[in-house]
Amino acid sequence: MREGWEAEAQSWARLARTPGLDHSHEDINLPQLLDLLPGPGRLTLDLACGEGRLGRVLASLGHRVVGVDASPTMVRLAATHQQRETAVLADAIRLPFPDEAFDLIVAYMCLHDIDAMPQAVAEAARVLGRSGRLCAAIPHPVNTAGSFQVPEATAPYVISGSYLDSARSDWVFDRAGVRMTFHSEHRPLESYARALEAGGLLIEAIREPKPPGHAVARDKAAGRWRRIPLFLQLRAVKPG
Repeated sequence: MREGWEAEAQSWARLARTPGLDHSHEDINLPQLLDLLPGPGRLTLDLACGEGRLGRVLASLGHRVVGVDASPTMVRLAATHQQRETAVLADAIRLPFPDEAFDLIVAYMCLHDIDAMPQAVAEAARVLGRSGRLCAAIPHPVNTAGSFQVPEATAPYVISGSYLDSARSDWVFDRAGVRMTFHSEHRPLESYARALEAGGLLIEAIREPKPPGHAVARDKAAGRWRRIPLFLQLRAVKPG
C-alpha cells in the first residue's frame, strides 16, 4: 500500500488542502477525535502524517509535533507547507526514535493503510512513554466490510464477502476535479485489538462518531451514517 500512497500523494494534497472537499473529515472525524485527545505534553508523534493536515491542527492547539511517513512526497509536502511540520521519512515498523520518546501518538486514518499494521502498533508502543496515549481513527470495520445499496438515508446496508477476513479495500474518490484511489485494507476490529494487546497497550475509550445535525441538513444521504458507523476512534494507554 505504500507505493499506492506515494503515487497518489499530489492528489491527496489537493484533496486535503481544499476546504469543503472532505466533508466526513471536517464534520465528523476530526472534531470528535480532538475531543478524545489528551492535551499537549512533551512531544506528539503524527504517525503516517501524510501532507501534514493533522499535524498543523495539533500544532495550533499547542502540541509539539513530529510527523513521520513512508512516502517521500508526503514528507516533502508536510515539511514545505507554509505552516510546516517537522517530518521524517521512515517506515512505521522501524521508527527512527528512541524508546519512550513521545507522550502522545496520533494515528489518524492510517493504520488501515499500513501493510504490517501489528508491527507498526508494536513500534508505536515502543516509542510511547509510560502513561502515554495512542489515539487512532480508522474507517469503521463494519463500513469497510460492506456498502449501502443506494445513497439514501434509509438505504439497506449489505456485508459483501466476509467481515472477519482481511481483504484489500481500495476505492476511488472523484469530486470537484480531484480524483484519487485510496489504497487500504479491511480488517476486523479484533485485528486492531490484538495488535494493541500484543503491544502492551490498554484500550480506555472507543468512539463511533455520528454526523452532526448540520451535516445531515446539508446532505440528507449523510443520515445513513447515523445507522452504520463511518469511523472508529480509540484511545489506548501504555501502563505506567
